[in-house]
Amino acid sequence: MSDGMALKAEEQAIDWMIRQRDPGFDDWDAFTVWLEMNPEHAAVFDRVASMDADLDQLPNPVEETAFSSEPAPVNRRKWLGGAMAAALVGFISFSLFSNDVTRIQTIAGEQRTVALADGSRIEINGATVIELDEDRPRFVRLATGEAMFHVVHRTGDPFMVEVGKARIVDLGTAFNVIRRRNSLSVAVSEGLVLYNPQRENLRLNAGYGIEVWDEDGSPKVQAVDRLSIGGWSKGQLVYNGASIGQVAEDLGRTAGLTLIVAPDVAALPFRGALLVRDDNQQVIDDLTALAGIRAEKQKEGWLLTR
Repeated sequence: MSDGMALKAEEQAIDWMIRQRDPGFDDWDAFTVWLEMNPEHAAVFDRVASMDADLDQLPNPVEETAFSSEPAPVNRRKWLGGAMAAALVGFISFSLFSNDVTRIQTIAGEQRTVALADGSRIEINGATVIELDEDRPRFVRLATGEAMFHVVHRTGDPFMVEVGKARIVDLGTAFNVIRRRNSLSVAVSEGLVLYNPQRENLRLNAGYGIEVWDEDGSPKVQAVDRLSIGGWSKGQLVYNGASIGQVAEDLGRTAGLTLIVAPDVAALPFRGALLVRDDNQQVIDDLTALAGIRAEKQKEGWLLTR
């Protein structure tokens, strides 16, 4: 099995694991067919399992009783259960990138769109770094910044986004991801995503999102306006309680503005819509009017104060 085929087999195993965690899953015949499709699949599972000697501490998404009605030998059923646990280890432990990595970096105020071979596309905001792996065309690492993902769903071949230690798994979706200096935000405009299947296993439907602050690591689920998700690509930023510090960071990324935020202003909540336009002063005027703060022009950029 080539490296590319092995990586695809690992992704498919992860997808089966996720699907089998659904209590309503009943597609065991298809799962068995997949296992028998290529004799190397067993070797892939064995290699994954060998990477972690303590599988008992991991959540097992498949109970052995689920196979009791299947016309398969007992030893095969036990092997299937171990295989699914091994798939979970692979999701956590495998090196996710080969040597053929393409790094895409935008400067503040620049936007780009990348079309992927499977028909998916990624809209990349300014001041953003993403990495694509030639051997894993449905895996993306967002190092910093913001991107909107429009994903073509393929059963058995999940699309995954890595952001730091977090994993976002597509289930037929359009979603926006922001990696700020000290937080991660995910918002879903279409379909469904899973956030960290191996840990929190949060299912985010369209119209919902999460925010995770680095200091505590606990995702906070919140309703979001679906129409506003990814609005930065159309020059519109919509907020419902985000901090002024976050807004300033977003304006720096999207509009290329240099904003210095005074400490007593940074945590103030902001609600409203900002139109990003060529006239930077108008953007600043809109921000200060809606937030009830002041902006002092500096040699470079603006200082936001009370």
